[in-house]
Amino acid sequence: MSYKWLKWLILWIPTIAIGLWEYLRHTLLLPFISMDLGNILAPVFVFLITLTLLRALFAKLEQTQETLQRERVVKAAFEEREQLARELHDGISQSLFMLSVKLDKLERAQTDLDAQQTTDEIKRTVRHVYDDVRQSIANLHDSPLSADLTWMQSIHHLTAEMEQTCGIRTSVEWRVQEGMLSHKQKIELLAIMREALMNVQKHAKAEHITIVGEGELGTDAQGSYLSCSIIDDGIGAAADKLYAKGKYGIKMMQDRAETMGWTVTIKQLKPQGTAVSIIGGSIVK
Repeated sequence: MSYKWLKWLILWIPTIAIGLWEYLRHTLLLPFISMDLGNILAPVFVFLITLTLLRALFAKLEQTQETLQRERVVKAAFEEREQLARELHDGISQSLFMLSVKLDKLERAQTDLDAQQTTDEIKRTVRHVYDDVRQSIANLHDSPLSADLTWMQSIHHLTAEMEQTCGIRTSVEWRVQEGMLSHKQKIELLAIMREALMNVQKHAKAEHITIVGEGELGTDAQGSYLSCSIIDDGIGAAADKLYAKGKYGIKMMQDRAETMGWTVTIKQLKPQGTAVSIIGGSIVK
């Protein structure tokens, strides 16, 4: 039985039951049952109908809602793994290809200086591949938003992982209204935050990171808004390096944000530091 039919049956069964009762009472039972007694028996009759018929329908409705919720969670997890697969293909596979090219270059090196420079490039590439693989494994193991963790626990889990991995102190100032983000939006936002933190680890040489979140459900007169910033005190990276060919981190962040109707901006701070901001309006649960 479909969810739509369940709702209609729950709506109509009490109505039909009381209608039949009143019809039988006035046409057949009026000589045997007084008006006062009939008025007393009417709610009792509807209550018994509810116990016998609607309890089963309500149980079926709850089961259907639980099934739909599980399907939504599974779908969100599947979409996240699809995104991870794209990251593995576009990021790590490209890095491994470049690694093979540099190994060929090392074999053709004419001088010790050329060999040393190529070796240093290979080491940097290997370190980046290691970081990407480690992050991808963490994503697959945890999922960006674990079903066993609350939203704030997931953020603190992410920052704790950052501190343990590279020793960068991380603080969180979160003032986003509870309930304004859907499960899918939380997954995408956490994935963008993770990528931004990885970029800080790779390029910024920072000592401290601050994650600031602000958001509020709007009213009829004022739309909802979301603002999330990842701010570091590092040296940052030049724009040509961030958007250079073969660099996919920023593109992936922007693609994720675009699917949610958000925008990602990167701003160099003075005297030093970088702020990655995710801005969205008219957030809908």
